[in-house]
Amino acid sequence: MTPKVLITSGAELRTTLSLLLAIGCFFPHVPARAEVSVKDDIGNTVKLAQPAKRIVSLAPHMTETLFAAGAGDRIVGTVDYSDYPEAAKQIPRVGGYSRFDMETVAALKPDLIVGWQSGNAAAHLDKFRSLGYTMYISQPNRIEDVASEIERLGTLAGTSATASAEAKRYRDQLAALRTQYTGKATVRTFYQIWKQPLMTVGRNQIISDAIRLCGGDNVFGKLEQMAPTVTVEAVIAANPETIIASGMGDSRPEWLDDWKKWTSIEAVKRDNLFFVPPELIQRHTPRLLEGTEILCRHLETVRGRRGK
Repeated sequence: MTPKVLITSGAELRTTLSLLLAIGCFFPHVPARAEVSVKDDIGNTVKLAQPAKRIVSLAPHMTETLFAAGAGDRIVGTVDYSDYPEAAKQIPRVGGYSRFDMETVAALKPDLIVGWQSGNAAAHLDKFRSLGYTMYISQPNRIEDVASEIERLGTLAGTSATASAEAKRYRDQLAALRTQYTGKATVRTFYQIWKQPLMTVGRNQIISDAIRLCGGDNVFGKLEQMAPTVTVEAVIAANPETIIASGMGDSRPEWLDDWKKWTSIEAVKRDNLFFVPPELIQRHTPRLLEGTEILCRHLETVRGRRGK
């Protein structure tokens, strides 16, 4: 049997090819380069021609938040103390908070560097900019800012679906905490983040926001510095009803023992000396709410001891 031959005019062929191209049947699909753009925490527009594939993180909280946003596999370099989640421990180090190996960073060929305004030296961040790197600067000062940061990092990394889901989970958990602790009696609170020199948190530090959420009043909450240095005499004069100690990087529950000799302080009289793991409350990450919940429970214990 002689096969039939279909003869098509040039115009018909061109029309058919156009249709095939339009529905993606003629050539394999090639993803388009999608530009992404967000504003960082200091108001700068961060723009990439396409989602970042090679990210260097200059702060542990940024490393953790990138993982939460679904971008952990995009991190090619990070800094000391980047230890959560477990996979973060395997990422090559480029230095610490205050020192970076510029050659190591250059060798990693990052298309995005994420830094921390109050944790990294301004001179170092400026140096990275001068070398032409695209920078995103983090500085969440309010608890709700963490959710927005997750979403923005997800946008920059092209992982918005994961980031949006995590941000929603975070906001839901935050709303539940607010509902539970709004209207609670105020507790005068001293929060210690370092021993020598003695350091606390100022008005704009995110831990102060956590204290407010729990119904606490930071006795040094009017200070403008993020981490002001204070004296023992100033703490005695402020007479907090509770003292919370943590640490910076490492846990320091033993710091609470030093306060027991100052028996004139209300917190010492009532044994209202408590500890919150620093990795849960001093990092601007989704786990901040875990630390905040512990802090809230401590303040509730203080309220329960009144009048006894």
